[in-house]
Amino acid sequence: MREREALRVAVIGGGANDEHDVSLASAAAVTRALRALGHDAVPVTIDRFGAWLDPDGVTTSAVEAIALLTACDVAFPVLHGENGEDGSIAGLLSMTGVPFAGSPVGAGAVAMDKWVTKLVAEAIGVRTAPAVLVRGSGDTAPLTLDPPLVVKPTTGGSSNGVAVVREAADLGAAVGLALAAGRAALVETFVVGREIDIALFRDAGGILRAGATLEIGVADGAVFDREQKYDGTASFTLPARITADEHAEIERAARALYDTLGCAGVARFDFFVTATGVVLNEVNTTPGFTEASQVPRMYAALGLGYEQLVEALLDAALTESPTSVEIAR
Repeated sequence: MREREALRVAVIGGGANDEHDVSLASAAAVTRALRALGHDAVPVTIDRFGAWLDPDGVTTSAVEAIALLTACDVAFPVLHGENGEDGSIAGLLSMTGVPFAGSPVGAGAVAMDKWVTKLVAEAIGVRTAPAVLVRGSGDTAPLTLDPPLVVKPTTGGSSNGVAVVREAADLGAAVGLALAAGRAALVETFVVGREIDIALFRDAGGILRAGATLEIGVADGAVFDREQKYDGTASFTLPARITADEHAEIERAARALYDTLGCAGVARFDFFVTATGVVLNEVNTTPGFTEASQVPRMYAALGLGYEQLVEALLDAALTESPTSVEIAR
């Protein structure tokens, strides 16, 4: 990281989706870190209905919100889920010429769609679970897969609308739950394995830096649900208890996906380590970002604290992409 004068940083949080409160927590943490670093943090919030709020929490027009954003040196968006992480906020910031810490439109849009992410992953040799896309309640295609199954919306996060199906008779209700939370549903074969995550970001020097692997403690046959994610009961092990070969396979797959998707800023890649190898679960281009979230824990385990991670992401956002990229080993 290089020394510089204090920056005026727009921290964009909230969002018109069911991850609104999670995003607010991430935005509050980033704001604290920026102020501790001596920067001028400017909170800009999108409420649950899509309206813009100024730093005082007062509803403002889109024109005024854009004026506020363009008056900043850089933006740090932490909008999780649809209408934000899906490339929406990246598009707005790109069109208005505001540098930002995070992935561009294409990466956000593709990674947000779990079905499209699976297609991309398989195309570059990253294994995923067998799955079927369900576009509506009348689609009978998922009957070609045998339980146990996991059913989830193709978009969104925080395990909203996710269900485990152990009997074929329960599939319809699970699909309905997923469709209520998203435009389409993904029906996947249930993967038996340990949940292992890794994060990557490309720093200002062009080096793709990996955090420590993180293992999520989940009971056999269970899923890492919304309650565990946010009630403080989740069990994390850093680094994950995996072999050197498993670590190498996970990091190789994550690096390939980061570059193929065109990610920038920090992204988290979630895998299962099974008896037959590594299987991709999903990609998050705007992962949870409080001090206690998985990604900051991953980097803290390697000596890069929360404030330093925030500063490094700002540095990267304000640095033009180098023509040649050095890969950290």
